[in-house]
Amino acid sequence: MGAADANRIPIICGPTGAGKTGVAVRLAQDFPVEIISADSRQIVKHLDIGTAKPTSEEQARVPFHLVDIVEPGERYSAYRFLEDAELCIDDILSRDRMPLVVGGTGLYLRALSEGVVQIDTDSPEVRARLEEDMERLGAEEMHARLAAVDPEEAARVHPHNKVRVIRSLEVFELTGKTKSALTASGTYKRSGHFFDYFCLVPPRARLYEVIEARVDQMMSQGLLGEIETLVREGFTERIRLANVIGYAELLDYLDGEAGLDQAIAAIKQNSRRYAKRQITWFRHQADCRFFEESGVMLAALSQNAIDGQPGQ
Repeated sequence: MGAADANRIPIICGPTGAGKTGVAVRLAQDFPVEIISADSRQIVKHLDIGTAKPTSEEQARVPFHLVDIVEPGERYSAYRFLEDAELCIDDILSRDRMPLVVGGTGLYLRALSEGVVQIDTDSPEVRARLEEDMERLGAEEMHARLAAVDPEEAARVHPHNKVRVIRSLEVFELTGKTKSALTASGTYKRSGHFFDYFCLVPPRARLYEVIEARVDQMMSQGLLGEIETLVREGFTERIRLANVIGYAELLDYLDGEAGLDQAIAAIKQNSRRYAKRQITWFRHQADCRFFEESGVMLAALSQNAIDGQPGQ
């Protein structure tokens, strides 16, 4: 893409561990690319090793946007992502550079490419009380509370997804309407751009090997020490609210609820399951081009960039 097709933005998507960032950084060697992260984990400050954030070397080679922008446990909605991503895209295009969306969070990507219902009501006081209720009563009880007022939304949200359960209850308290009803009748915000999906999905066995090896690498890089530091700084409950794979399991270990080997095995299993859910989501997206090999995808992205340049 380029000046001739400035409104068509490539999205590099795929499951965790697929190698999305590596492809994007390699593309930046030949084109004036800037990366907009669409990863719900990498937006969170302080959670570095376990979210596989771009390294300092990668960030020196290509600009990254929407990384480290919220505190652990802070609400960050798909609506807000759409607003932030649009600002980034417009800024990058205004400087005659190429925006490239990279990530695997389907909720964010759907908001970007299809639009999202506008529910921007918020209240720190109500949210703080609901967070206290979550800590006091537990996830199952709070999910049951949601099911009592909004069974349709409760059916879509896992009981352990504390952030979404709290947000749905917050919306109901502030508006008097259920989130599912607002979603059905609300106005939509849409992007002013169009997008092309390039999805990297390595063969399942190879992907799982990479995921497990990456968990071992994160542990050797000091993931446990990173979490211990955050606990000492008082981030424990906020980390739990963030509900990021790797951090929740090791908090269980630190709380004495699991052995270290057990916690590491749980991280690997939960990461594999997350990758499987991501793949299922991408398989249901229309007009999504799939690639098993990163080199083949890189060639397709390069040709796409060349085709969009002036005079092509």
